[in-house]
Order: sequence, then C-alpha cells, then structure tokens
Amino acid sequence: MAEPAHARPAAVGPAAPVRQCLEAVRSPVAGAGTARAGTAAARAGRVRVGGVLLDPLTEAQVVARVMAAAERGTGGHVVTPNVDICRAAARDPSLRALIDAAELAVADGMPLVWASRLLGRPLPERVTGADLIWSLTGAAAARELPVYLIGGPPGVAAAARDALCERHPGLVVAGVHAPPYGFETDPAALAEVRERLVAARPSLVFVGLGFPRQDRLIAELRTGLPGAWFVGCGAAIAFAAGSVRRAPGWMGDHGLEWLFRLISEPQRLARRYLVDDLPFAFRILSGALLRRVIGTRASRRVRRKD
Repeated sequence: MAEPAHARPAAVGPAAPVRQCLEAVRSPVAGAGTARAGTAAARAGRVRVGGVLLDPLTEAQVVARVMAAAERGTGGHVVTPNVDICRAAARDPSLRALIDAAELAVADGMPLVWASRLLGRPLPERVTGADLIWSLTGAAAARELPVYLIGGPPGVAAAARDALCERHPGLVVAGVHAPPYGFETDPAALAEVRERLVAARPSLVFVGLGFPRQDRLIAELRTGLPGAWFVGCGAAIAFAAGSVRRAPGWMGDHGLEWLFRLISEPQRLARRYLVDDLPFAFRILSGALLRRVIGTRASRRVRRKD
C-alpha cells in the first residue's frame, strides 16, 4: 500500500472554488441539515427525475453534509447519477434501488437539472464527481481527514494523489489502489482491496470504476468502514490525474460535456451518447414538459371553478 502522502505547496489555483464549500462546512446553517434530520428525513426531500431520487443540493451543501457527518463518525455513500446512469437504472430495478439507498444522490447532468425545473421542483445545480473530488479533498485537508483513492489504470491513482496534494496543502492520502479489471469477481482480489482499505482507515474514499461497478463495490466495502464516506466518482480520478482531459467549464454548464467527451473518444462513446443517452434524455425532458403542461391546465381548471 502506498505510504500516506502529504501535500506540497500548491502550484496552481483550484479548478473550481473550494472556499465557498469550506465556508458552507463551517456555517451552522449549512450543517444543520445533517444534525437536525438524519438520513430518512433528508431522503424525504428528494426529487424524482429520470426515474431516480435526487437531493436538491449545491456542491457546497454536499461538502457541508459529508464533512459534518464525517466529523461525527457517521459514514455514507454519495452517488452522482447522469443520463446514462438513469437509463441503466430504468432497465434494472436493482440499480435504481442502489441509487435510492445512497445517503446522498446528486445530479451529474444538466438534462436532469432542466427536467427538474420543468417539473417545478428545481435542483439548484449540477454536481459532478469530477468537481467533488477537488472540493471534498479540500475540505478534508482543512480538517485533517485522510482520503483514499481506488480505480484507474496503473499509475493514474498515484498521479491523482500527487495532483490533489499539490492543490491542497495539508491533505493526507492514506493510500491509493488500482486493482485489475474484474477484481470484484475474484474473492481473493476483492479481499485484498478490502484489507488494504480497512488497514488505511480513511475518512473519505473515492471509487472511480464507473457505474454500477463502483457503487456495488462501495456497498460491499462500507461494512468494514462504517464511519467513512464513499464517493462513486467515475472518471474523476483520471481527470484529477490529468490522464483524461475534461471539457471546459462553459460546456459543462450548458449540458455539452458529453459532446466534448464524444469528440475525444468517438469509438468508445459514440453508441452510448448518440444511440442510447440522447434519446433517453429527450424522453426525460419531454416527459417533464408534458407533466408541466398537464399540471398547468389542471390548475387553471381549478381556478376557474373557484
């Protein structure tokens, strides 16, 4: 297992502002959600979009909730559904249940945010694993909470560790692990992942294996570290390492990150985005629009009767 890595002085500014997230963590108002209600009440406020339940939270509020819970020794699971994940969940009830069971579920996809607005229960913003890996590690560094990275090809998690430590002075990375593909089906390999993780005793674990592999693994690993927070982060470790380029911020804000990735990896992603995800996104948005129109007409009829 890699030795804990301590940060070097930061050479560059953050890709996304961490200060706002840290202020939210310190704010008693931002932290009140976890203290006052617990998991069940928090889930009651979720919005169903694209067939899955999503928390109407900003990135800063996610960081605040995770840090407040971690400091109390209460662990959890953060899942970040996008259109592709919603499509998979629509075909497989077990995947939908996996998402719904997570302590926090936030929308990693502008079509989901747009649909929520049409439904009249708006999600405040898109919250991605690629952003959370920076903001959560920044908050963890400020609170001296150790983190752990699982996923990516050989060397990628170690490169991500170095980049995160350079960005966040004081960050402690308790370990990194890049297990071979398919390890979760090998009891011995899975046991090794579990043993290394439990021995490192991190407070925050990023698992970047893609949905649903990463989130099924998280469900398996949580029993050994009930006080840790696990984040299913997809390609976030590769993005942090710089081994995969991420779309410019304006493309993500306008729902075009998929186009950037399609241009970057057309052979791998063409079918997923063009054949599978785009039609499903259209169905989500058109369905939300239809429900809004029907709801508006019903409200008008009620007002006329009154």
